[in-house]
Amino acid sequence: MKLILGALLLLVVNSSWANTQSEINHLLNYVSSTTCSYERNGSLHNGKEALAHIKKKYDYFKDDIKTTEDFIKYSATKSKMSGKYYYIQCPNKKKIKSKDWLLAELAAYRSRTN
Repeated sequence: MKLILGALLLLVVNSSWANTQSEINHLLNYVSSTTCSYERNGSLHNGKEALAHIKKKYDYFKDDIKTTEDFIKYSATKSKMSGKYYYIQCPNKKKIKSKDWLLAELAAYRSRTN
């Protein structure tokens, strides 16, 4: 019985991580393909430049990331060195924190896939 419960738990954990990884991959693609500017420490970057930076932080914090929200928190919210938040400036829209932009896309993605 313990073996069956252990196997079921492992399936649930693996399934949960696969779903989280799918969401993270979606957000990485979303950043990469954006026409918005990504502001980091006062400098503007395009989506591909933002993606490179976020992936670098993602690799660094991978052991701390258990959820997609953790990914956003650790990899795409603010500078660990300066403490300044990252912002997104989309054409004809108000500048917003990257965290809010990514959480909104995550919610939209979840509503489409669930």
